[in-house]
Formats: sequence, C-alpha cells, structure tokens
Amino acid sequence: MTSRREFFQAIASSAAAGLLLSSPIGAEEVVHSHRHRFALATYSIWRFKDEFKLPIEECIDLAAEWGFDGLDILHIRMEREDRSYLQMLKRRALLNSIDLCGLSIHQGFVTPDAEKRQADIDHTIKMIEMAYTLGIPCMRLNTGRWRTVADFDEFMKKRGIEPPLPGYSDENAFPWVIEAIEKCLPTAAECGVTLALENHWGLGRTPEGLLHIVQAVNSPWLKILMDTGNFLEDPYDKLEQIAPETVFVQAKTYYGGGVYYTLDLDYERIAAILKKVNYRGYISLEFEGEQDYRTAIPESLALLKKAFNR
Repeated sequence: MTSRREFFQAIASSAAAGLLLSSPIGAEEVVHSHRHRFALATYSIWRFKDEFKLPIEECIDLAAEWGFDGLDILHIRMEREDRSYLQMLKRRALLNSIDLCGLSIHQGFVTPDAEKRQADIDHTIKMIEMAYTLGIPCMRLNTGRWRTVADFDEFMKKRGIEPPLPGYSDENAFPWVIEAIEKCLPTAAECGVTLALENHWGLGRTPEGLLHIVQAVNSPWLKILMDTGNFLEDPYDKLEQIAPETVFVQAKTYYGGGVYYTLDLDYERIAAILKKVNYRGYISLEFEGEQDYRTAIPESLALLKKAFNR
C-alpha cells in the first residue's frame, strides 16, 4: 500500500514534470529572470518650472496612473515635514500600490567652514530619519561644490566645472566629504537607509572622484546613485566604472530638448552595462525636457521599459 508521504511526493513530481514540459523556456531561465521596477522622480514634473509644482500626493496618483511602480521624492518640493503629512503620503502610496523608494536631498560638504559642514551633516541625519519614517530605503547625497560660480545658469553653461576657493584644491575637499559622510553612517545603519552618492557636480563630477569617496568610506551604507545624464562627455565608459557600486539609477530623457542640455543616450547600452554587474534595483525616470510632461513621461517610461526589460 502506498504511504501518505509517497502519495504526495508522486503528485509533486508529476506537477513539476508537467510544469517543465509546458514551460516555453527552461527552468534555469525562469529562476534567473528579472524584470526591473520603474519609479517616477517628482523632479520629472517640476524641472525648475514653478507652474508645474504639484503636491507629492498628486505625483503619487500620476505615477500609478502612468504605470510606474514607485516614486522618487525630491525633498525641496515637499510642502511639509510634520509627521501627519508624512503618514498621509504613506497611506496615499499604499492605496495606489506605489513604493516610496527614493528620497533626493540637497546638501554639500565642500567647504573649509567646519560649522557649515556640521549644519549639512545635521540636515542629512534629519533627512535619513525622514526617509525612515516614510519607509524609503535609499537616499541621494551630493558631495557639494565650491560655489565659486554663484549663478546656476552660468554654472551650467560651464558644464559643471568651477575653480576651487583661492588657496584650496579638490585634494583639500575629499577629507571633508569623507569625514562628513562617516558621521552620518551610524544613523543610516540604525534606520536601514542606504546613502547613494550621485555622480553630480563637485567631487562627484568624475567616476574617479566618486569612487575615491565611496572606497575610502568603505561601508555597505554608502554606495552610488547612477544618474545617466550627468556625465556630459563620453558617458558609457564612466557609467561602466561606477556600475559595480550602484544601488539606484536615475535615468534622464530629454523629449522636446533639454532644459540646460540634451544627451542622446543609448539606453539599451546602459541596460547592458548594468546587467553585466547584476544590477536589480529601481530605474527612476528624471524627465528633463521641454515637451509637455503629460505626454513625455509616459513616452519615457515606455522607452525605459523596452530597454531594461528586453
């Protein structure tokens, strides 16, 4: 007589065999398949244009309507920071099946003034705690910049290149940035929020500068945010250099022409770079063009999905 255990084992074996026979691809491919999830960066709607300033809760609604999986929040566009407001955003995201997956903040540690650096350390720690309250696992950092070119439009015309303060060099600034980030790490670890240093301006303008900081800090709580549009010349080799340390990707599109510049980015090539290092994290859209965002954002999402989920 067949035992109860043998009976159920036979059923399980038959089901597994049937699954394998009916599957159009091999079992190994099923196990290792991965589809990226896509976030809408709230910056995609604003783009420095105050007439397009929408409350974060409306951005959550639009992200769901357009078919995104998550929302990447730009802190300076948040209307409030009180606890009831943050909890309202969490509830709004829940009802829309939207992950609050990223928080982008503004701070900088490139200054010889220790008091100014401490003020930005305190701000960063406060923002880590805000991310924790919102359930956001990743927060964008910048290195900061010298600010010797005061006007931002002029700074952009210079393609993000500016001289250090008189009497200083970038070599002076690296220790300031490294020390400041290290002071933020205990809070990041306690809250479970990974800090993602963006390839932006200042010391993060080159892959070498970015990697020098991340490798010097040498912590699982500091990695890299890859912005596909921030290496203005020869981007692909540079993106490949930072890919192994990348935990979050912000992908730029420029439909209608860029606000400051336009890059013709090959997203299939960028997707291949990230696949090579087994990147499985979010792809967050940062639309930065002049086309109406209501049409450009859905077009951008379709472009990214086609490239990354081939």
